[in-house]
Amino acid sequence: MQKLKLIYEGKAKKVYSTGKPDLLIQEFKDDATAFDAAKRGTILQKGVVNNKISTKIFALLESKKIPTHFVESLNDREMLIKKVGIVPVEVTIRNIVAGGMAKLLGLEEGIVLKKPVLEYHYKDDALHDPLINEYHIEALGIAAKPEMNTIALYSFKINDVLKEFFLKKGLILVDFKLEFGRFKGKIILADEISPDTCRLWDSKTKEKLDKDRFRRDLGNVEEAYQEVLKRVMA
Repeated sequence: MQKLKLIYEGKAKKVYSTGKPDLLIQEFKDDATAFDAAKRGTILQKGVVNNKISTKIFALLESKKIPTHFVESLNDREMLIKKVGIVPVEVTIRNIVAGGMAKLLGLEEGIVLKKPVLEYHYKDDALHDPLINEYHIEALGIAAKPEMNTIALYSFKINDVLKEFFLKKGLILVDFKLEFGRFKGKIILADEISPDTCRLWDSKTKEKLDKDRFRRDLGNVEEAYQEVLKRVMA
């Protein structure tokens, strides 16, 4: 499959049209951003790492009957995907207090939650992706209630699958972000699943092995991403 025209470029990926209207090529970049792109940098080989990890995880989720936009891996940095209409709501699932939840509620990072917490954020960098709920979503016509029910159902199932998968690799899934889209009238998982979108801690040392190393200037960013890739592919 050949990429034709660049139709979208985001902070971490480029998307190209192909000869088929329902299929696109998603290319992963090494660019890194944080705090709504207020902080910018480069993580060497990040695009390769995130493409390979996302490929592995999308295939795992498909095997668990969770539909995704993934079709096939094309090379180290590119995957063929279904063309979806993105629902402008980011889903965050939290298993342990960290990041935005710690800041929002004044809680200490590392508290294990009694049950997973699901959050919705309106996708808008200018507004800093504000926290919203089902009532905002329905009242503003962002998505229908049955669609959000499907998104919630898939999100919790994905959490169950990934927590088990990562723990077998010596990683704790602290929290993660998901995006969904509409493909031929159905809700499917889109975007990526990688150290860019997941908080992953070593299960023994609790060392951070994700984008927080970039956000917080912890150093060894490339090494952390490569370590996650090594474990995921083992």
